[in-house]
Amino acid sequence: MEKTLMHVCCAPCSVSCITTLRQEGIEPVGFWYNPNIHPYMEYAARRDCLVDYAKRVGMSLYVQEDYGLRDFCRAVCDDMDHRCGYCYGIRLYAAAKFAAEHGFDSFTSTLFVSPYQDHEKMKEIAEAAGRMYGVEFLYRDFRTGFREGQAIAREEQLYMQKYCGCVFSEGERYDKKIQRDMKQPLKFFEN
Repeated sequence: MEKTLMHVCCAPCSVSCITTLRQEGIEPVGFWYNPNIHPYMEYAARRDCLVDYAKRVGMSLYVQEDYGLRDFCRAVCDDMDHRCGYCYGIRLYAAAKFAAEHGFDSFTSTLFVSPYQDHEKMKEIAEAAGRMYGVEFLYRDFRTGFREGQAIAREEQLYMQKYCGCVFSEGERYDKKIQRDMKQPLKFFEN
């Protein structure tokens, strides 16, 4: 049987990816490496949920700890509009390297389930990472299972995050509210 390492960003995104690969006769081994997820409580919530979920579904899982707030911020602060490429790259290259070093035949990622990510950019990066480390990138467009996977994740009461992971995307969730609040007159509170 082919040994495939699957980089996992979170438990909810893994649901349909695991199912899809298992239906193909591939037993994925999970790999948690997400130094892009901030703040720490978010990082820990996603990691811990994944560890619990992997046990429930019988998936082996490697957890490589790296809460990389400072390094991530340094890397993207000069080009905020293109931070996602860096974010994809650090995780996909780490997955390819780990797969090659630990005897996996191929690697893939749950990032390919999200309809909100730049799918072609991720694929380009993953293919380059595979070439660099001499391990096959197992391409699957998991997006067709996104909604069903999210529904199952809700049913199973998995932790459901509200943003992709980086502190900047978390801030973007509130941009409209922040802009609206900034248009309000100055508030004064007296004791």
